[in-house]
Amino acid sequence: MSALILFITVFGALLIGFPVAFTLGGVSMILGLINFGPELFNLMPLRIWGGITNFVLVAVPLFVYMGVMLEKSGIAEEMLETMALLFGKIRGGMGISVILVGAMLAAATGIVGATVVTMGLLSLPTMVKRGYNIPLSCGIICAAGTLGQIIPPSVALVIIASVFNLSIGDIYLGAFIPGFLLVGLYLLYVIIIAIFKGEQVPAMPEEDLAKFRSDKMFRRIFFAFLLPMALIVAVLGSIFAGIASPTESAAVGAFGATLLALAKRSLNYKKAMAVMYDTMNLTAMVFTLLIGATAFGLVFRGMQGDTIILEFIEKTNMNPTTFLILVNAIIFIAGFFIDYIEISFIVLPIVGPIFQSMGLDLLWIGVLIGLNFQTSFLTPPFGFSLFYLQSVAPKEVTINHIYRGIVPFIVLQVIAIGIVIYYPQLALWLPKVLSK
Repeated sequence: MSALILFITVFGALLIGFPVAFTLGGVSMILGLINFGPELFNLMPLRIWGGITNFVLVAVPLFVYMGVMLEKSGIAEEMLETMALLFGKIRGGMGISVILVGAMLAAATGIVGATVVTMGLLSLPTMVKRGYNIPLSCGIICAAGTLGQIIPPSVALVIIASVFNLSIGDIYLGAFIPGFLLVGLYLLYVIIIAIFKGEQVPAMPEEDLAKFRSDKMFRRIFFAFLLPMALIVAVLGSIFAGIASPTESAAVGAFGATLLALAKRSLNYKKAMAVMYDTMNLTAMVFTLLIGATAFGLVFRGMQGDTIILEFIEKTNMNPTTFLILVNAIIFIAGFFIDYIEISFIVLPIVGPIFQSMGLDLLWIGVLIGLNFQTSFLTPPFGFSLFYLQSVAPKEVTINHIYRGIVPFIVLQVIAIGIVIYYPQLALWLPKVLSK
């Protein structure tokens, strides 16, 4: 009963609007003190210290820094403009370019908000001007902007790995194929629209393309693609090849992003301070949530909450597959109301030991949950990507357009989750091959 009261109180406070980190920590400390007395304070500091000194989590501020640096320096902007012109000759070319740039930015940054805002500012007005269907344009930008949740080096995957005690390198390898499976589904959808409803995704005018070809095209391609691609290869290649740990490769990425900004001559004192401020702000948010979640996990387990859930599953004769689908359904629904970081620190510590007791591979589960986290940014009413896009959208684009446009992409994400559930080797094959 105490564990149930704790769980209901936390979710009730979150729905009312209390800050997540302080709700998790505050409610847990109060109910823990009532149930266990002052002895709780002997154990809590050790658990919190053990969490925040986890070397794996050093990768979080470094990857955040890399993403913010690429966004502030304008490199992300150039990638998008150049790709749009390269694919502009074909119907749906701009939509395809937005998805591909979203994948590239995901592999270079992993920062969802910056990606959606950048692509919304640059692409949406142009897509509307060129006669693209407005809901479809909104859906493409929001969906492409959230690819940083599943394509390495994703911060979400780092958090999942830390909660499940997995190797970051392994979960990055595991997420690689499912991540690009999702990209493939997005591209296929846009291509089908281009074939059957071409008027919704027209090609760009020839005069714009001619100007691009005559205006230092190869120089733009070099700075917009080859250099960022070299950074992506350096970061992910060093992890996959076993040359560097994910934390070390994150440092390579942060340093490389700084060099790219310097080479582009777009880094000054003001931008450097803005990058460091945003990095500090995002990192502080993650670690404050970690402290609150550590308190919640300790008290919840102390109240035998995980044991109660396991006993309930055993009494209902729920098989592992049914439990897996149930957990993914809960995460999907929770994503309508709360962020993936909160879900990570509330739900995953509870279900992780249960998955292990059922003999399921936590690496596969972690990749599935990473895919599921995509939807938390896209599902109304609190999908953050939807709000990011609305904040920079032209006046003629309404929230209704955005909501309508995102529905097909949510369906595609659910299909991707189903495929990975049915074919676990999509997540397990690459780590198994490259770890030999």
